[in-house]
Amino acid sequence: MNNNDLVGKLWKLCDNLRDGGVSYQNYVNELASLLFLKMCKETGQEADLLPEGFRWADLHSKLGQEQHQFYRNMLVQLGADQHAIVRAIFQNVNTTITQPAQLTELVSNMNDLDWYSEETTGEAKSRDDFGDMYEGLLQKNANETKSGAGQYFTPRSLISSIVTLMKPKAGEVIQDPAAGTAGFLIEADKQIKRQTNDLDELSEAEQDFQVKKAFIGIELVPETRRLALMNCLLHDIEGDEDKGGVIRLGNSLSSDGENLAKCDLVLTNPPFGSAAGTNISRTFVHKTSNKQLCFMQHVVETLKPGGRAAVVVPDNVLFESGVGTRIRSDLMDKCNLHTILRLPTGIFYAAGVKTNVLFFQKGTKDKPEQDKNCTKETWVYDLRTNIQTFGKRSPFTEKHLESFIEAYGIDPNGLSPRQEGISGILGCTTAVDESKSINESSEKGSLERLQSSARWRKFSRQFIKDKDDSLDISWLKDNSINDTANLPTPDVLATEAMTELTDALREMNQLMIDLGAIEQAEGQVMLLAEEFGLEKKSLLRTFNDKL
Repeated sequence: MNNNDLVGKLWKLCDNLRDGGVSYQNYVNELASLLFLKMCKETGQEADLLPEGFRWADLHSKLGQEQHQFYRNMLVQLGADQHAIVRAIFQNVNTTITQPAQLTELVSNMNDLDWYSEETTGEAKSRDDFGDMYEGLLQKNANETKSGAGQYFTPRSLISSIVTLMKPKAGEVIQDPAAGTAGFLIEADKQIKRQTNDLDELSEAEQDFQVKKAFIGIELVPETRRLALMNCLLHDIEGDEDKGGVIRLGNSLSSDGENLAKCDLVLTNPPFGSAAGTNISRTFVHKTSNKQLCFMQHVVETLKPGGRAAVVVPDNVLFESGVGTRIRSDLMDKCNLHTILRLPTGIFYAAGVKTNVLFFQKGTKDKPEQDKNCTKETWVYDLRTNIQTFGKRSPFTEKHLESFIEAYGIDPNGLSPRQEGISGILGCTTAVDESKSINESSEKGSLERLQSSARWRKFSRQFIKDKDDSLDISWLKDNSINDTANLPTPDVLATEAMTELTDALREMNQLMIDLGAIEQAEGQVMLLAEEFGLEKKSLLRTFNDKL
């Protein structure tokens, strides 16, 4: 049975849990514990990871109330296990299954599944097979449930393409300061293993580094961190056992992030549900309560000279004024911001969210220690304007990124030869005359007309400076404004409108503070709190942080 079939069957096994009060959100948590125990048995890892008496066979041999009580005790015992990573995975874990018969049915059905691959004529699945299956469950969960603010599931097609462009190498320290379920780190590990014949071409010391030291992630939410740890372990990435594995429980915007070792590569999608954060306890050069802007500062600080990064950010990071402008200016001073990818709407599981990927290198190729005037020009690829809206029925795939990958080039730091252009691409909703090319005419007027329809263009540092260092650069005419047939669905339009209004209100609030109208600004914040029934104390803390 292939992994997709297993994922579907495992998910179907959980259907009866709903009748017992188990929510969709808890499906993966329940499956995670049981799948981990089953994986240890199938891959022969029980002796290394699990104590005697608390293994799959011990659980399966019991039924009903006895099994349910044993399972609850088992989770407690594993949460205090001597193996640091096992302990981290099961720490404070409780089952939400309240009916013993449901647990018995779930365990029995999982035990009866065909865990062998037809292609390998009965050969047991590897840890990577279980890891891929587990990632399939995480994606299934993201498809079925609308995640909360800031907890968006990064599409695997986007992760894979970004990692391909950044070319992680064996021996590099790779960090994700907002790890989620560790998708970026696991994809980086996969690509390194493909380069090194599953690490066999590396020395014993180099292999040990890859398994235990190469990858570092931080996750704020304990349950998400647990899922990430299991994901990493299933893909044979152990991390530093003394520090609780690859994914550390903590806050990158506190001393947890400040104390991290410098890294060669950052791959991350920081939370972008609510811009204001009250859990920022770290002192950044540019003080702000906008956690998205704080994450950008963290990435720049944590990179080694010459290190590179790819960061997914929402639109407001590109244009927010005041401290946002200073942070972008600082980024372009200290780093070569060589590429921006404007992503289409609908690829995350929150309708209407507009995002981008920033690609940059700290310093420059010739002078990694340089911290002034590093950005000379920035290339922008518009994969949003006049592009279809994506969702469950029209998924975003790696094929939609092929033209961008080709334009980006093979150099991870954006130093490959590049040429403006590209018009007709997969997902484009408007007809393009592809018989024309920018190179066909040297006349300035014709060139400008052709550039106005190109999706791939470069902009000088001076051009960006003249825009007050706003990186919200767009030039294509949005034909959907006049074409009702191509309009997004009403929920997407409503979310986009609300997002734009929220950004505008945030800008106005900051402007009032800058003008000294602090009391008036506070009054408006309180008015909004009353209008939306929000917690005033929380809003006031956020407001005071801005001061």
